[in-house]
Amino acid sequence: MSTSSPAGGWTFLTNHAHVLLALSRDPDSRLRDVAQSVGITERAAQTIVSDLEAAGYLHRERVGRRNHYTINPLAPFRHPIERHRHIGELLELLGAAVDVRS
Repeated sequence: MSTSSPAGGWTFLTNHAHVLLALSRDPDSRLRDVAQSVGITERAAQTIVSDLEAAGYLHRERVGRRNHYTINPLAPFRHPIERHRHIGELLELLGAAVDVRS
């Protein structure tokens, strides 16, 4: 379940950021597909989505048999060094279609 990882085995973004980015690009994605694109297990993706929802970064809504995810672009970063920035800025920088005026 691994995507091509860089030499040294680390990246600048966490799996939480990767999941948030994947859901911002396709808010109707199945977690199975998100997990595959990030290179993690489906269970890990579920845990990350629960973390992100509990922290106010996204909202999960049941639509029929699927979930629809809405990102809160005005949620601040968690670390004190970046706390003055909003998550929508990162998503926009990485090419996600996010309305930062919300």
